[in-house]
Amino acid sequence: MKLWLNLTSALFAAALVSPPATISAAVDDNLATARDLYSAAEYEQSLAVLERLQGTVPAGEDRLGVEQYRAYCLMALGRTADAEKAIATIVNTDPLYRASGDVSPRVQAAFRDVRKRMLPGIVQSHYAQAKASFDNKQFADAATRFKLLLEVMADPDLAAVVGAPPFADLRMLASGFKDLAIQAIPPPPIVAKVAAPAAVVAPPPPPAAVKIWASDDGLVQPPIPLKQDLPSFPAPATPLAPGVLEVIVNESGEVESVAMRVPINAKYDGLILDAARKWKYRPAMREGAPVKYRKMMQVTVQKN
Repeated sequence: MKLWLNLTSALFAAALVSPPATISAAVDDNLATARDLYSAAEYEQSLAVLERLQGTVPAGEDRLGVEQYRAYCLMALGRTADAEKAIATIVNTDPLYRASGDVSPRVQAAFRDVRKRMLPGIVQSHYAQAKASFDNKQFADAATRFKLLLEVMADPDLAAVVGAPPFADLRMLASGFKDLAIQAIPPPPIVAKVAAPAAVVAPPPPPAAVKIWASDDGLVQPPIPLKQDLPSFPAPATPLAPGVLEVIVNESGEVESVAMRVPINAKYDGLILDAARKWKYRPAMREGAPVKYRKMMQVTVQKN
């Protein structure tokens, strides 16, 4: 009897001094819980909640929030390589995502370093996806993708590379294709009630569209200028920003259409367009055959 009482007393005393098995087990797994634990410097427990959430939270802001706080916890625990993997997941999902301003300079620096390392590859991948949508005549999707691409390329973390080839050329192409995609989006259909005709004759199928190649398409030799003179600016002028001219050169080497995608000056733009319509080229070639080609040119003002 005495032995049983002593054992019971010992177990009761142990229960009084022992901590709960796990605090987080008694708390719902959600992002708010993880944030509270992180704010309380309970990094291990916050990380445990976040890693249980990883496979259950659908894509969206909550998923980004999970990865964001995983990165914060991992940085606080000194697990820098794992933190950078979490940051890479965030940057792949949302290239414009930046660390909030209330975290430590060390965490912000980690986000900047990962973004600088990843953004050039993301830009090239996004350009390829946007161009594929454009080539497939999915103009609304292409316009949205090119717009996002230009926003990413304006990011300060890319400033060191965007001003030089090949990214400077890529930005010019993206701007031109975005404008073309917006112009090509068909207007919404007009719904109207009309009397059914007595007989409906199906219209002939439209002719197949001729592909227009560009500098980013492989195995295409660009057109070679035979006559490509720019007019001088009509009067002395203060320095003006360069413009962007689009020229479509057909299979015969003649200029089929021209457009100022980035204007310079209303009067001078007209002179450039008039001159460009008279330009001559040796046509672009692909696999030994002439092809239609879209040529994007940067135009710098020439003074008299």
